Amino acid sequence: MCVCVCIYMHGLLIFLCALLLVKHLRDVLTNNMPPGPFPLPLVGNFINIDHVDQIAERYGDVSTLYLGNKPCILLTGYESFKEAFVEQADIFTDRPYFPIVDKLSKGKGLIMSSGHMWRQQRRFALATLKYFGVGKKTLENFILQECRFLCDSIQTERGLPFDPQHFVTDAVANIICGLVFGHRFEYDDHNFHLMQKYLDEFLQLPISNWGRLYNQFPTLMSMLPGKHQTAFASISKLKPFLQEEIRKHKEERDPSNPRDYIDCYLEEIEKVLVSQDALFTEDNLMYCVVDLFGAGTETTSNTLRWALLFMIKYPEVQEKVQSEIDQVIGQTRQPLMDDRTNLPYTYAVMHEIQRFANIVTFTPPRMANKDTTVGGRLIPKGVVVMPLLKSILQDKNEYSTPYEFNPAHFLDENGKFLKKDSFIPFSIGKRMCPGEQLARMELFLFFTSLMQCFTFLPLEGQTLSLKGTISVSSGPEPFQIRAVPR
Repeated sequence: MCVCVCIYMHGLLIFLCALLLVKHLRDVLTNNMPPGPFPLPLVGNFINIDHVDQIAERYGDVSTLYLGNKPCILLTGYESFKEAFVEQADIFTDRPYFPIVDKLSKGKGLIMSSGHMWRQQRRFALATLKYFGVGKKTLENFILQECRFLCDSIQTERGLPFDPQHFVTDAVANIICGLVFGHRFEYDDHNFHLMQKYLDEFLQLPISNWGRLYNQFPTLMSMLPGKHQTAFASISKLKPFLQEEIRKHKEERDPSNPRDYIDCYLEEIEKVLVSQDALFTEDNLMYCVVDLFGAGTETTSNTLRWALLFMIKYPEVQEKVQSEIDQVIGQTRQPLMDDRTNLPYTYAVMHEIQRFANIVTFTPPRMANKDTTVGGRLIPKGVVVMPLLKSILQDKNEYSTPYEFNPAHFLDENGKFLKKDSFIPFSIGKRMCPGEQLARMELFLFFTSLMQCFTFLPLEGQTLSLKGTISVSSGPEPFQIRAVPR
């Protein structure tokens, strides 16, 4: 009897597995999605996720991956980006739902919100950043002041080995602090470093394996230990810090003279209380502040750390940059944004650092709000769209040596700076990075200031790695260098 039952159960299991496989095959073969590697049942193309550039090369600029049993469209190539995000901008502004994002930000803030919520928050953020000088001389002077603090701090290392990460991150974070909080922090401030630590843990989660697992199995993962739990705890620890800043602003602000983003947001909250509009709340303010720090600190500081690494790796480039700075600016005054046109090589090097570092492989995912096509391929409504910037920054048709560090990519035959429309490290369209102008100012002024003041060298007998870390933006692994005053 037992033997018969076992045979029956075994046969039933085989039958159910065969049935599931047939259903899987039917779903994949009849869904009319763009081409892509064949997905395995349940896990999809999980094993292919780290080789997306090869998938794009094989299947074209619009291809399909499966995250578990859900299709995801991989978008690559400048023309595809332009067709989707510029020519069909209104169709591709929404973000798809991910359990990990819902857990971390509840669909609020600037980056992962959608619809009317996103449009209102972005419009407000852009207007506020402009009001406080983004793209203007007032903000340039503030950045130059932080450049002095950064160079003075590095000077105290006296040419001995040090890790530049905290110095660079603190300097860049202070620019956002000035815009958001109305003040900067000292580089040895404990709470300042705690805030950055919590932000790092929060930002690393969505793109990590822990984040992917949570998206596939949210109920199970919520009960299991892991780095996802650390990130959840970090956002909880970050909130009291931000709530205290908001409390101080409410007590001290002068409505007729707003000092920063928080002051302006609190004024907006008061305005919408009359209209009962729930889009501007203190809770949403906190998520917007987190997004401003995430978008405005990690990406810029990681790019500057790559810059230092590349200058050490390619000393002939560093020497040529310093020579050009010495000729145009000298050693007695600070660099200015107006110097860019007279520093074509330095400006080209800054662009090549962004291209070669490729710190944001994927821009945050999108979805179409109705059925459409890109490159002649169907993009169904509601399907996740993953825009891959790497393919654009390594386009063989645009860059003669796409896998090598080569500032000549941005110079013409006369040594003048060569602007490329396809150079879009901040993406394009209505969802492009709202802090692009700010980031460009910071990168140029911090980089030229550092090159003007120091020669960066490796430690004796050390070979620096160019391996990156996994996060929303990829930075170099921790490294030590020497900064010799010039």
